[in-house]
Amino acid sequence: QVQLQASGGGLVQAGGSLRLSCQASGSVSIYRMGWYRQAPGKQRELVATITSGRSTTYADSVKGRFTISRDNAKNTVYLQMDSLKSEDTAVYYCNAYRFLFGREYDYWGQGTQVTVSS
Repeated sequence: QVQLQASGGGLVQAGGSLRLSCQASGSVSIYRMGWYRQAPGKQRELVATITSGRSTTYADSVKGRFTISRDNAKNTVYLQMDSLKSEDTAVYYCNAYRFLFGREYDYWGQGTQVTVSS
């Protein structure tokens, strides 16, 4: 069982920056880590993922503005968010996922609110 604690959200003006952190309770070095977000009235959507080999993927809406990274020594994943827009306002969730020997391991953090004022 892995517990994830997301932090770093807050209120920021459009054009500003925030860095989200996701602290895991144990090693997640072999997990694919990801950030997802859910805006009011909308479905949860993928923001970015990073594999154990540090390959990254991004939603088109955040490419060039957001950067996901991981520090396995600290069991932490980060999401650097720059040039924030009002449409980035959402609750951001951290995820740890792996598929091993026919079984899925899928863990979620509690979410951190990001509000971007225009």
